[in-house]
Amino acid sequence: IQNLIRTELADRVILFRANVGSWQTKDGRFVSTGLPVGFPDLFGVRISDGKAVFIEVKKPGGRVRPEQEKFISKMRGYGFIAGICYSVADAKKIISEE
Repeated sequence: IQNLIRTELADRVILFRANVGSWQTKDGRFVSTGLPVGFPDLFGVRISDGKAVFIEVKKPGGRVRPEQEKFISKMRGYGFIAGICYSVADAKKIISEE
């Protein structure tokens, strides 16, 4: 769904995928990508006005974690475009927000 959203909205927004994760190296060290807890799957800039965009993408029926809700809420509070989507249509609605 993420790549479809990026493709379908490419004329309105520049979106990057946030690949996050952590793992343990062979010598026992833990490594993390370093993004904040709750950081959404897609982030970028709306082309028309340069506003920051944050989109959490869920499969239909997917559950939103409290950390994700908090992150999205904080970004909206700062005046950025942010939301949770389950489809390309949902993502288009988020991008269309003023």
